[in-house]
Amino acid sequence: MTVRFCVSILPETVVEAVNLVEKAEKRKADFIEVRLDRLKNYDALADIARHGRIPMIATNKSSDCKGEFSGSEIERQRTLFDAAKNGFEYVDLELSTPRLKSVVKNARQTDAKLIISFHDFDETPSFAKISTILEEEAAIGADICKIVTTAKRIEDNLVILDFLSKTCGNHKTVSFCMGELGKPSRFLSPLFGAYFTIASLHPSGKTAPGQLPIQEMRKAYDALELM
Repeated sequence: MTVRFCVSILPETVVEAVNLVEKAEKRKADFIEVRLDRLKNYDALADIARHGRIPMIATNKSSDCKGEFSGSEIERQRTLFDAAKNGFEYVDLELSTPRLKSVVKNARQTDAKLIISFHDFDETPSFAKISTILEEEAAIGADICKIVTTAKRIEDNLVILDFLSKTCGNHKTVSFCMGELGKPSRFLSPLFGAYFTIASLHPSGKTAPGQLPIQEMRKAYDALELM
């Protein structure tokens, strides 16, 4: 069992991004998700990628995915492609991305690996539906399949954990529930086979509801002797 933590950051400037990357590395993150949707200048993505020593994931969320990118869909895709060309190890593409097959084909011309994501901001679908989504992501060419749902009740965590335990042996998968009630799956998902879980850098730095700080998660894992 390998427990990996991905710290998600949401910088406004390259200087802030570099500073947050340094802090994430000091907290022993295994991956860093750089949310590009709040960034004010996209001309120095290589400076961000070059600065870190651990794998970085480029993500750019539109308002449809609760993100803050205000440009066009073509512009959003261009920033991700530029990140892929400029040293980011992973690019995160939503399963709902328009002309996804073409976008994936273009991204494959770079050295970046692909995370294909699905987010449900309303509920946690059934095991069967989640499994179908996983197969769709794998079929499109995902190196990592990511399925994030919303916990409306504590039992929703069990759906995700059961899903991971039964399917993650076939694909590298990241899956958990968002929201306050989804915290158990964020914490436990690596124990059930998730490739990594996503944490915040500190309590005030959450980029999604229900995120837990990486230091708190590590302390809990250490206290339970799970690492």
